Amino acid sequence: MTGSPLYATFARADVAFERGEGAWLYTREGEAYLDLMGGVAVNALGHAHPKLVEALKRQAEKLWHVSNIFQIPEQEAVAQKLVDLSFADRVFFCNSGAEAMECAIKTARRWHFVKGRPERVRIITVEGAFHGRTLATLAAGGQEKYLEGFGPKAGGFDQVPFGDHEALKAAIGPETAAILVEPIQGESGVRPIPPQCLRGLRELCDEHGLLLIFDEVQTGMGRTGKLFAHEWAGITPDVMALAKGIGGGFPLGACLATEDAASGMTAGTHGSTFGGNLLAMAAAGTVIDIVADPAFLESVRDKGLRLKQKLARLVDTYPAVFETVRGEGLMIGLKCRKPAGDLVAAMRARKLLCVGAGDNVVRFLPPLTLTEAEIDEAVARAEAAAADLVARDQEQKGAAA
Repeated sequence: MTGSPLYATFARADVAFERGEGAWLYTREGEAYLDLMGGVAVNALGHAHPKLVEALKRQAEKLWHVSNIFQIPEQEAVAQKLVDLSFADRVFFCNSGAEAMECAIKTARRWHFVKGRPERVRIITVEGAFHGRTLATLAAGGQEKYLEGFGPKAGGFDQVPFGDHEALKAAIGPETAAILVEPIQGESGVRPIPPQCLRGLRELCDEHGLLLIFDEVQTGMGRTGKLFAHEWAGITPDVMALAKGIGGGFPLGACLATEDAASGMTAGTHGSTFGGNLLAMAAAGTVIDIVADPAFLESVRDKGLRLKQKLARLVDTYPAVFETVRGEGLMIGLKCRKPAGDLVAAMRARKLLCVGAGDNVVRFLPPLTLTEAEIDEAVARAEAAAADLVARDQEQKGAAA
């Protein structure tokens, strides 16, 4: 065996970090990187947030894990916070976004089963979606590049083109159980579904007796400036998957549902060994208390607008590098004319961390605690990276002449 003992499933950048503070990451050599990818939308409160550290230390000294065989009052307390802040009446805790989505899919199918409609198992999804890496959630996302080589595609999912409401209506049949969408597609390049379209989905589900499922794994927990992205549309789903930011870096996912939608999920139908353990609840309770504060959410909207406006000016300045900017709150995509991977690498060379996405987009998913000064610094580094790419092109043209 040569090289790393790890699975080679990640194309890892040649940099490792030793510690973090707020929006900054530091290597063992002391180099500082401005982190505007936030562990891909996970580090909602940045790195080593004092309140989050204290909550975890306090719980770690008492009790870590007891299993869901027993009562966990801390779990019920965090679930009650989510219920009080959302449309939901019930919460299931797990460890990741994919598991939260699995629970959402099972909740929808089980709901029809207990209502006497066992044939309604199919779920309509949208092209470009990304719902996780398990076999079922890969099938829900439907992207061939992720499905290739993993055997038969799990059944029960019907995909329709992005933005084609008529195709979606036509896809509804006697076996349809639910419609599943991300309010903003993240992995596919920060592609928002307009609020009027989300409202149209709600109407379709009500008309046909379907459940509406929102995948808010990336968009939830304040990322867009609302606690949940669907709030921008003024409607609510029946089921919703959360993860990423809810643990602030501690692995945690959650599936939320109305009392009716969750009515089929009775004892023995679903479970999780680690889901909602005491450490996870200590982290989530702290994150929720901070992020759900209306003043905090307003600050996310203000900072998102500042970042978006500054990136729009960058697009105007470097039209050969960038095409447009889009997104909501602190979930922003910068669509590129140059390969997005080249931009991500050039930004990293300037000690700025962002992450690529589909549709040739660079994603900005910073800590929600990012300061205005850090926004200005980030845009300055992004501009320097763009200038580096332009200079490289000019050098290559000069060498070829």
